[in-house]
Amino acid sequence: MEQVKLGIIGVGNMGTQHAKYLQEGVIDGAVLTAILDKNENRTKELNSVLNQDVQVFNDEEAFFESGLVDAVIVATPHYDHSYFAIKAFEQNLHVLCEKPAGVYTKQVREMNEAAKKSGNVFSMMYNQRTNPLYEKVRELIREGELGEIRRMNWLITNWYRSQSYYDSGGWRATWAGEGGGVLINQCPHQLDLWQWMTGMMPTRMRAFCHFGKYRDIEVEDDVTAYAEYDNGATAVFITTTGETPGTNRLQINGDRGKVVVEDGKLNYWRLRVSESQFNREYTGGFGEPECWKVDIPITGKETSHTGITQNFVDAILKGTPLIAPGEEGIKGLSLSNAMQLSAWTDDWVKFPLDEEMYYKYLKEKIANSTVKKEASSITLDVKGTY
Repeated sequence: MEQVKLGIIGVGNMGTQHAKYLQEGVIDGAVLTAILDKNENRTKELNSVLNQDVQVFNDEEAFFESGLVDAVIVATPHYDHSYFAIKAFEQNLHVLCEKPAGVYTKQVREMNEAAKKSGNVFSMMYNQRTNPLYEKVRELIREGELGEIRRMNWLITNWYRSQSYYDSGGWRATWAGEGGGVLINQCPHQLDLWQWMTGMMPTRMRAFCHFGKYRDIEVEDDVTAYAEYDNGATAVFITTTGETPGTNRLQINGDRGKVVVEDGKLNYWRLRVSESQFNREYTGGFGEPECWKVDIPITGKETSHTGITQNFVDAILKGTPLIAPGEEGIKGLSLSNAMQLSAWTDDWVKFPLDEEMYYKYLKEKIANSTVKKEASSITLDVKGTY
């Protein structure tokens, strides 16, 4: 294969963006050849802006049987991510899936199994992994510069959304339409980065989610979560869509110092002697280790969506290692599922997550969702919705 023929499934906001840069020839070794969207009015609009050699489909069987694509970008609503990914794998196609991996881990686990069985390339659109700031934090942690991680705090409240935003679509911020609120819609990148940078998943979590606290919606719009880890480390994750001005501040403390990422900058304080060594050896009563504020060189630039797509294509053509392997999508989703489940049960949630319990509660939420009549065609099962 000299060139990857790419198809896009779902051409809402994100799907349209993918189509735009693919047609501009930004991705080496790839060409957009087909689009699938069930909305006929939308595809009629697309026909006027797409290259003539891009075929538009409303029927999924015709799309998959066309032979026009080697790989697909899945950019549908959340519930359909796993459904279309699995179908693509069954057709021996490579898959790049938009975030989140799905709505609940049970369906995502089946998607991962289908990917493994197919042997094809599977990637997630975790474009924040291309941000040099977060890449550097990961490097500092993985190479031991911070020592053993002790505490993580992420305050991410710059997701402000007005009521008019939620009113713009009857499916928005509903259990049947989106499967959640700020955690599933706005925060998947941060939840992914949280575990990707540290290489750690919690042992248990306690979360407090407020549903419709600031807006007339049925899903979570304010969350505070506390997590514990095997090594004794703790973490706090706070997010909301109801505050302005918001903050995006990540702080990670380790045995040898701390990093803070805020306002597009990385600040690093390094202890000359680790805290644990200082504590063992120091006999002077009051005192603490000498600390240096260190300038860390940040090189490169964030390549975002095009960077992940190029990496996906290179993995197909050249065997290049993936920046965001698809099977890792379940990790960040496990965190958001655990936060919701903890709030629903008013209790601690242990990891690995009880997927059957979460699925049971989610089905109950969907059955009582305000959008259930509009979404009456949705059939919820392990494979997702369609």
